[in-house]
Amino acid sequence: MMNAIEIKNLSKNFGEKQAVCGLDMTVPMGAIYGFIGENGSGKSTTEKMICGLIPKSGGSIKLYGEDNTDVSVRAKVGALIEAPGCFAGLTVWDNMILQAENLSIVNAEQEVIKVLKMVRMEGAAGNKYKNCSLGMKQRVGIAMALLGDPTLLVLDEPLNGLDADGMRIMREVFTDIIRDGKRSIVVSSHLLGELQKVATHYGIIRHGKMICEMTAAELDASCRTYIAIKAEEMSRAKNLLGCKYSRVEEDEAGYIRVYDLTTPEDVVTYLYENGIPVTEITTDKIGLEEYYIDLMKGGK
Repeated sequence: MMNAIEIKNLSKNFGEKQAVCGLDMTVPMGAIYGFIGENGSGKSTTEKMICGLIPKSGGSIKLYGEDNTDVSVRAKVGALIEAPGCFAGLTVWDNMILQAENLSIVNAEQEVIKVLKMVRMEGAAGNKYKNCSLGMKQRVGIAMALLGDPTLLVLDEPLNGLDADGMRIMREVFTDIIRDGKRSIVVSSHLLGELQKVATHYGIIRHGKMICEMTAAELDASCRTYIAIKAEEMSRAKNLLGCKYSRVEEDEAGYIRVYDLTTPEDVVTYLYENGIPVTEITTDKIGLEEYYIDLMKGGK
């Protein structure tokens, strides 16, 4: 199957600074691709090059098998980079109609109705843009990106600043957009817990280089299972467990985590034999956020 995006050895220089260097990236058709990296890692620069907003310094970007400079393939891309380009004093509807006319879309009103419905904004079309909440503004931006029926959406930090309900709605929007398998989404975000709820694929970038690409299933298989305990004499319990197991850590919630392949029964028995009763024990698995932090630290 043809990929939505194939990037090989991509680079971008700003004067003497290299923002992206030798980056490879593959986004399958129908994917929600979580693009992850710390500030200054090259995410936004890469997204802008994909969309043709800035030129690349080297390498290749192919969209659906064609060079991204091809006019016909560029028409398949919708983007929300940084912020929607809306007029604050106009209504959502008027902003959308203006953008539809800029794109020379036939039957602009029907198209605007369709995309506003897709992003759950059909009931707020009469609101002035300046009076919309942050979540509503983000959805207006996605609606604008959907005008013209693109098959690839590139969204830069669309989850920032949203409350819990806004997050839920955005997750539903993403899932609906790719439901028929004809669209793909590249979405960058620092909110890794939320991203993990919808992403089907991940790319982790650092210092302008792709250090890891994986599917959601591969991430799940890579995320270590651990045993978390609380016990009497926590300090002595941690020291004892550290002598027996290769990786023992205390987390922010005050639990001692044992990452080795062992059983809760073995841990409880070992501590009991050393005179330390266990008061609480559970088995859990690290999530995307912890996996990412571990990767940035050079963990396995």
